[in-house]
Amino acid sequence: MTLPAEPRVISSFPSSTFTALSLFPQKPTVSKHKISSKLQNNLQNIRIQISRRDAVSLSFISLAPPLLSQPEPANAFSFGISGPKDWLKEQKKKSSNFLLAPVDASRQILNSAYLLLVAQESDYSEKDLDLEEIQGMLRSAARDCVPQERNSFVTFQANTGVEVCTFRLIVKNAASLLDNKDPAKLEAEAILNDLVRSFTSLNSLVGDTDIQISSKRQKLADAVTDTISSLNKFEQGIKDCLEI
Repeated sequence: MTLPAEPRVISSFPSSTFTALSLFPQKPTVSKHKISSKLQNNLQNIRIQISRRDAVSLSFISLAPPLLSQPEPANAFSFGISGPKDWLKEQKKKSSNFLLAPVDASRQILNSAYLLLVAQESDYSEKDLDLEEIQGMLRSAARDCVPQERNSFVTFQANTGVEVCTFRLIVKNAASLLDNKDPAKLEAEAILNDLVRSFTSLNSLVGDTDIQISSKRQKLADAVTDTISSLNKFEQGIKDCLEI
């Protein structure tokens, strides 16, 4: 008599999801220290949001370009068939919230770093303001776009030709249907370069700043504000590429 085959458990999750997510290392964890309870709770909420948003948005970024990008947009639809391209544009618009999620998360981190730097003396003791925590927050907000701040694994990926800068991946995705000389694409790439320079300058400044001195903290806080402004311009540049 033939025995019935043993039941097999089939995973409901596509392997590509795990593959896409595993390509990106976890963001540096912010060290804990004693600050005001209200600000501490805000930081914890931001860290939860970052991990969730990065998991979704980065997997979308890594999977979307092969599906949506066209090698030569001007030639690919040269036969007068505009339907597929219009459909792809609409899909990009609908997924814009996922694409821009890392930008919003970075902005929240920078805002939290700014609040730490300008907090009143009564809110924390100077010894509680941890330089390593500030550095970790700025490094996380930069999204692996500052080569000097990458960990060894991300550096290895970059050396093998893998694009690791999240902001650069966002530009490539948003502008993949645009011609290489399209003004919106050129503007987004220029703003991206400014953003990377801003983060590079910011991370260099924090390493040379004695944050226990009030005037030094204020100077660093002003630099954080400038980077937030650059990040806002970058977000608008991406929206222009998506026409939203």
